[in-house]
This record gives sequence, C-alpha cells and structure tokens, in this order.
Amino acid sequence: MRHPVFDLLEQDMERDAALPFVDLAARYFLRTRDGTDPVSTALASAEIAPRFDEPLPESGHPLNEVARRIELDVMSAMNQLAHPMCMGHQMSAPLPIAVWVETVIAAMNQSVAVAEMSPSATVLETQLIRWMAGLIGWDAGAGGTLTSGGTEATFTALLAARARALPNAWRHGVSAAGGPLPVVLCGEHAHYAVTRAVAQLGLGLDRAIAIASRDWRMDVEALTVRLNALAADGVPVMAVVATAGSTATGSFDDLDAIGALCEAHGGWFHVDAAHGASALLSSTHRDRMRGVARARSVAWDAHKMMLLPLSAGMLLVRDERDLDGAFAQRAPYLFHGDEDGRVWDQGTRSFQCSRRADALKVWAALQRYGASGLGAIYDHLCDVARELYAAISVHSRFVALHEPESNILCFRWVGAAGEDAAAVDEFNRVLRERYNRSGRGWITTTVLGGRRVLRVTVMNPRTSRDHVVALLDGLSEEATSMQREARSGVVAGGQQV
Repeated sequence: MRHPVFDLLEQDMERDAALPFVDLAARYFLRTRDGTDPVSTALASAEIAPRFDEPLPESGHPLNEVARRIELDVMSAMNQLAHPMCMGHQMSAPLPIAVWVETVIAAMNQSVAVAEMSPSATVLETQLIRWMAGLIGWDAGAGGTLTSGGTEATFTALLAARARALPNAWRHGVSAAGGPLPVVLCGEHAHYAVTRAVAQLGLGLDRAIAIASRDWRMDVEALTVRLNALAADGVPVMAVVATAGSTATGSFDDLDAIGALCEAHGGWFHVDAAHGASALLSSTHRDRMRGVARARSVAWDAHKMMLLPLSAGMLLVRDERDLDGAFAQRAPYLFHGDEDGRVWDQGTRSFQCSRRADALKVWAALQRYGASGLGAIYDHLCDVARELYAAISVHSRFVALHEPESNILCFRWVGAAGEDAAAVDEFNRVLRERYNRSGRGWITTTVLGGRRVLRVTVMNPRTSRDHVVALLDGLSEEATSMQREARSGVVAGGQQV
C-alpha cells in the first residue's frame, strides 16, 4: 500500500504550503520593527529543554501545526537579531532579499563543488569571486572560493601557505620536512582561528607567535624586530596574519606596512578581514583596508558586515593557482575541468564537497541593493557605534576603552573612585547578564587589558542613536539597582553584587 507521505510531498510543493513559513519570517520582521518585544529570552537551556522532550514523531503533523510549534517553542526563545536593541555578537540582522533567496537555494539544492552538479551556480560563484577580488585590487589571475566562514577561510589560506613552505607535507607529512618547522606570526588580538589552524596543520601550537599590540593593533615595530630575529636564527616564517576588523575591538592592523615587511622577508601575507573587508564597499571607510592588495590571501565573511544570513564566507587569493597547491587531490569520478581549459569545479579548492550555492544570496543582495547601498549600510553601522562613543564620553559612570574604527565598541562601568578593580570586573560581568535577561537589550562582554568590559557590535540597520542612548540608560538603571541591592545585602544571580 502506498504510504501517504508521497501525497504529502506533492502537496507541500504548492505555494500555499509555503505561506505559513513565509508568514513566520514576515511577522518576525514586522514584530521586531518597533523594538517593543524582548530582545532575547531570560530562560536557561535547561528551562527550554522540556519543550522538545518528546518521543520521535512516528507520523507527521499538519503544516500549520508545525509552523505554530516553530513560532511558539523555537522562535520565542531565540535572540531577535532584527530587533534594533540587539547589539551583541557579530551576527547580522540579515538582508530581507537574502532571506527569501535562501528558499530558492534550498529548493534547487545545487552542490557547487562540481560544475556539472551546479551549472549556473558555479559560474555565478566564479563571477562573484572576481568582483570581490577586484575590490581588493587584484587582477584577473586572482581567484577564491566560498567557505563556511572566516575560520575555514584562514585555515585554507594557511594550508596554501604550508604547501608553499613545505611542498611535500601533503604526501609525506610535516615531519618529513627536515630542519626547523616554519612559524606563523599574528597579532595578540588575532582570531583564535589562526592558532587553531597552526595546530591543526601539524606544526604545533608553539609555532604560532603572537606579536604584541599597540592601541589594539599589531605593533609593526615589534613585528619588524621579531622577523629580523627569526631570520638571524634561521627560522623560516610560513606566514604573517594581519587582522582587519578584530573581534574584540573592530580594529584594523596597518596592512600596508605589514605587507611591505612580508615582501621584504619573502613571507606569505594573509589578511583575516572576515569582519572588516566589507569596508571596501564604503567610500568613507575603505581607506582602512589600504595595503590589502599586498596580501596573498584574504578572508572575507559576507555574513558579517554585508549582512548576509549564515553562511557566506569567502577566501580570496591573489593567484588562483595557490588554492590548487593547497588541495593536491584528484577524484576520478569528479573534477574533470572543462573543454575551454578552465577549472570551473570548486571542489578542488575547498574543504567542502557537498556545498550549498550560497553565492546566490550574495549575488542577489548586490543585485537588489548595489555595492553602494551595502556600503551605505556599512557606514551607518559604524556611525551608530560612534554615536555610542560620543554618548559614553559625557557619561559619568562609563568609559570607552577605544575609539571605534568600525561598528564595535568596548566600554566599562567604572564605579566609584578607588573601588577595587576586581570588584568592578565582577560588577560588569553581572551587569551584562542582568541587562540581557531583562529583555531590554542584548550585548556581549570580553576582557581587554586584563579587565572585564562591555562590548557592543552594531549589526542592524534599524539601530540608531536613540537605541544606543536607550542602551546606556538601561545599563545605568540596572547598575543603580545592583548597587541598591548590594547595600541591602541582596544576592543576585548567586553572586553578592
């Protein structure tokens, strides 16, 4: 007897079947527009878990029921990234066009690893890579691939750098190299993806050398001293990794100066611009990327400052052949090249084989809003961060740790004069947790200069000066409440505050 699921499949391909889920997304956009709903949930994971503690469904449910459960049980306990008071992690409030195109990407389900499996999507990705490489300032010999994000992009770049430094490592391993293994240099505030890649590539974590920072950027003088010392000691340098838009402060290393040093020493220059590369779309901020064309490889996450839904990372290389060296593999049933002699297959230069056509949503966003429109959004996000900086500068209880170079700002509640620094650290930690649980807003925290600080990342075009002023007001009110409770001996969150 034919199982009823086959009839359901055909029914679910109709337009009406999609409407409950399109409505979910549209209602979410509408509901978060005015910023009156809570930004996040106050529930802990253990409190959410009972919603899904149920047996494996043996039979199906109506579409409306599935959509309703998504709305009530899932969406109600999620971070509302489209809410203008959500200013936490580097997670974008995604562009609407890209959200709708996600449906098309899933429906077509092309795998862009192999051209014959994704004829138009593979060509589209190739063109997208050309556009982005052109923004960097590279010529037609450049290339690249989409990735899951900056971590994979930086890993792939350093794999290519390893192929250049240790050409036999792919077949024989790094132990067969003989002599001292090469080192990788990066700033002390570089993303953890760099040290992770060094360890995963078999070099050992000790071969990752952190260069001290000055004003939250890699200290070029310190880098110069270290490169000269390594050269004098005969220690090979596999790569130098600069950061454009650091995770902690959004700061940009001096790419021009670092690139010049790499050229003088013959080292591979990789720029982790996962966050900051989108400045190239901005007429106001693109100068922060000055010198990026000196790089041999660049990581760029379109799902950060281009506001694409996850995932839409990219690795761009000045010479496309470098990626062929990174992955020295063939497969007899795939990767046949093309009659015109070009390599269209993306699987030869990527960790992923089964890979979504994520390039389509990036392409669609550029088609809909244009490079200048996305640049204007970048400018707005940075401008709002500066508005927060200006508001903090006249506030009696908060101090900024740095001027914002992008859309990220770290600041700190400072308390009363002479108050113990460790106690202030703990106060900032609890302040952030309590403020987030209140639902009035959502921010993150980090440690800078050994001190606990509050951190804001503006990732939503809806966020304005009024919202960052409301953020400071909310934090101030929460801090006042905490001080009042501390004077009366109230314990909050298990901690004496």
